[in-house]
Order: sequence, then C-alpha cells, then structure tokens
Amino acid sequence: MTQGVLPSIHREGWKFIGIFAVATLFLFAFKYEMGLLGVVLTAWCAYFFRDPERLTPTREGLIISPADGIVSAVIEATPPAELELEGEGWTRVSIFLNVFNVHVNRIPLAGKIIKSIYHPGKFINASLDKASEHNERQSLIVEADKGLKIAFVQIAGLIARRIVCDVNVDQTVQTGERYGIIRFGSRADVYLPKGVSPLVVEGQTMVGGETILADLASKESTRSAEIR
Repeated sequence: MTQGVLPSIHREGWKFIGIFAVATLFLFAFKYEMGLLGVVLTAWCAYFFRDPERLTPTREGLIISPADGIVSAVIEATPPAELELEGEGWTRVSIFLNVFNVHVNRIPLAGKIIKSIYHPGKFINASLDKASEHNERQSLIVEADKGLKIAFVQIAGLIARRIVCDVNVDQTVQTGERYGIIRFGSRADVYLPKGVSPLVVEGQTMVGGETILADLASKESTRSAEIR
C-alpha cells in the first residue's frame, strides 16, 4: 500500500529535490505566492524521479518494455552504426517519454550485456524520427542464452541533458531489472531482429518492466490496431 502511494525515489533525484526545496525557501522569503509555486515544482521533481516497483512477466522469451511512455513508431530501421549489428530486417520500436512518465529504464530481455557504447549528440525533440540518429544516446546489446541479440537505446531529448546507465559489458542481467534513467523527457528504442515481430502498435501506452513488447515463442505477425 505504501509503495503505491509513496513510491521510492531514484538516487539521481535526491540532489535535484534538495535544490528545488532550497530554492522554495528563498522564494517564500521573497514572496509567499512564489513560495507556493516552489512547493508545486518541488513536488513535481519528486514525482519525476519516482521509482515504483513493477510486476515483470518472467516466462522465458518475453521481451518487455524498457520504459513508460507512448509508442511513437514501429518501423524497419538499422540499429545505431556504433553497435555494428549485421543483417537486415531489424524492427525499431520507439517509446517517447514525456516529463510526467517514470524515467527509470529496465532491461527488456534477460542475458549478458555484450556491448555498451555512449554516443554524444544533439538534443532535438525525442519524438522526432531523426532523434535516433542525431541525439545523444547510450546503446546496449544484450545476448540471450540461445544467442539471440537485441539492441536497446536510451536517447536524450529536448529537455533531457543526462543519460545514466548502470550496467557494464559482460554483466548478466534479468528481464525487468533497473539499469538506468534519463533526465528530463526522452526516448527509448528497442531493435528486434528479423523474425521477431513486435506485439505493440504505434500510439499504445507502455509500462516499463510490465508491458510485453515481443515474444520469441510467438508466430504472430506485426499487429495492427484502431481507436475505438
């Protein structure tokens, strides 16, 4: 019950909450109404850095959403060049996070991290397709037990200015495990290899660590959907 009402705060957030709180005290000293605005902003800062528990499906072969947000695109696309992933037919699922989403990122598939590359870049609107190529990003490849590889990327956005990644090459990770955070508004891309169809559609709301993005055991083709 407590977790649902007052979720944990990610460690990256405490210094910002402290800064907002101190600024609020100065605003109260200057003008009461400004202080009230500071209280609202401090509460929002704490809300932004919330880190709730998630109920992750554990069946082998399930690929889980790495982030909260809205699916902004499901398209065929080549993974970032620095990852040097060979072959064609990759599908990119892009998830856009606004400033009200949980920004803690989670591992989409259990396995071993075999590549981790940081790429500096621009800070254009993360909802734009070109953000995958031009924005600052942290790219990872995980290799599952049976040799299948997927790539997933943290992308900085228009407001975001820092990507935090807490996993390293050769580290064994579990599906749904926390691995980083992006401040403040961003995007997460997942690259699925040929033959793995996404089970989500553009416009769908995702819950990081819970929503099933794809199933290695599924023979279902790419889904379609309509608003009803």
